[in-house]
Amino acid sequence: MSTTNPPPPPPKLKTRILTIPPSSPLGSWSSPNSLQTWTLPPTPLIPPSLTLAATALTTSTASSFSTPVAFPTETVYGLGADATSSTAVKGIYTAKGRPSDNPLIVHVSDLSMLSTLSTIPEIYHELISKFWPGPLTILLPVPTSGQLLAPEVTAGLTTFGARMPDSPLARALIQLVGKPLAAPSANASTRPSPTKAVHVLEDLEGKIELILDGGDCAVGVESTVVDGLCDPPVVLRPGGVGIEEIRQVKGWKGVVKGYKDRSEVGEGHKPRAPGMKYKHYSPRARVVLFEGHKPVNVGKELEGGGQKKVGVIRTGEWEGLVGETEGRIESEEGGFAVRQGSLRDEEGKELATVLDVDLGRDVKGVAHGLFAALRELDRLGADIIFVEGVSDGDDIAAAVMNRLRKAASEIRP
Repeated sequence: MSTTNPPPPPPKLKTRILTIPPSSPLGSWSSPNSLQTWTLPPTPLIPPSLTLAATALTTSTASSFSTPVAFPTETVYGLGADATSSTAVKGIYTAKGRPSDNPLIVHVSDLSMLSTLSTIPEIYHELISKFWPGPLTILLPVPTSGQLLAPEVTAGLTTFGARMPDSPLARALIQLVGKPLAAPSANASTRPSPTKAVHVLEDLEGKIELILDGGDCAVGVESTVVDGLCDPPVVLRPGGVGIEEIRQVKGWKGVVKGYKDRSEVGEGHKPRAPGMKYKHYSPRARVVLFEGHKPVNVGKELEGGGQKKVGVIRTGEWEGLVGETEGRIESEEGGFAVRQGSLRDEEGKELATVLDVDLGRDVKGVAHGLFAALRELDRLGADIIFVEGVSDGDDIAAAVMNRLRKAASEIRP
């Protein structure tokens, strides 16, 4: 009996980080107050690294082996490939280890590009006017004929998610490629999303060739995903635009929550949007989430557990476990510090090393630093991470708690 040999594993690649200077010319809108056309600067002014990345995305589409390119957006770093090429899109799934039934969001540079992919129902017009370019993804119908997107993008659904990123760098890259880019977060599947180029390198070194470094992401959590094709319209994933903001837009007053703050594996359906079905955002360490700002007795929590290094992420009410004189700044990550100290019992015996992070009370600051904090505590060797939740709300707090609940190994009410 003949057997079929498994395909060879993809080759290990040399991964490079290419920095795009902040002052680089990246383009402008052709007409004021219009999102119709994003116009690139003259070719000699375009950053060479950006041109190199665009060339890589274009040429890999024509080869049998395709590697995507990581690039920054205002939400998190994305892992992009030509959304019209099956070969290119398959490279995303391979690099991330992503389940094939998890659909991808399509990123466009302007409305002209979006119009080649689908019609834009009227329900979205004012939403686009208010929130684009920005952290909002809309579900659009897949055309019954003349479909340009690769089938791997939609994962067999009759709709696809599309957004226009607020990052001029992202829009310039898409425009240079001349094709929409399918782009999930540029991390290994299930890991915390990357908000820095170095986070991408931690997860995908050897699996992709190029990472464009445009600095830290401003928002820090992924886009909000909405479906206006049903009645009432629904939020499928909370993100950078709050549901209360969406309710202020004509036609969206009755929008409802259509997601669950946990993995939906085993529920017998395809996810309608990314982030709905599978476990996400998890560091290697065990995460225990405490909701409602309830205090935590770390010493009691550690009884008999054998943990030697404990991470703590505070968001307002918890008192610091590391004193100003005892703790030292172990590392700094975009807006927060990690202080290291010792947790001792009543007799002065050391129970564990504590790594303390204070993200502050401002929920936007928490969103901005959350993924980076989880990654940094992982890097510093935390065995367990205790996280103080934020108060649930209809703003970006919903996105923060959604990500924390999906990252958590245990949730304490």
